[in-house]
Amino acid sequence: MRRSDREVKNFDEIMAILDRCDVLRIALCSGNEPYIVPMNFGYEVSGGKVFIYLHGAKEGKKTDIIRKNPNVCFEADCSYKTVKAEEACKYTAEYQSVIGDGKVYILEDSAEKSHGLDVLMKHYNFPGKPNYPPQMLQTVNVMKIEVETITGKQRFVNK
Repeated sequence: MRRSDREVKNFDEIMAILDRCDVLRIALCSGNEPYIVPMNFGYEVSGGKVFIYLHGAKEGKKTDIIRKNPNVCFEADCSYKTVKAEEACKYTAEYQSVIGDGKVYILEDSAEKSHGLDVLMKHYNFPGKPNYPPQMLQTVNVMKIEVETITGKQRFVNK
């Protein structure tokens, strides 16, 4: 990372940033054509590894790309605020962000899909235990990113 003064190195702090994010963008590649999609998400840490869960349609461009190439990069950001100045070159921003990569897999097992959706609903503060009708589980894709690398970055302007 070029700006090491903005790097977040503590794993728990990186996860705290991810907690505050509402949208995670995944970047996929089909041949040499990039494709990025904003998605709702949830995550868990298990056995020292981070797993991110997503959901979406069973067919479409995103699903087609994932089936051919499971490599994924992701980004989430929050706390963004433009900091204005009298000179254009002194404008800046406050922010927190998380970037990482890994492999994304489409889950087929109903129990795994339910678990992934539970993790996602927990991220959005759903009260209690969600119930998923069997027909819904058959018609939705639940994807799991096995995170290989993850970094955090933040900037706050001292006033």
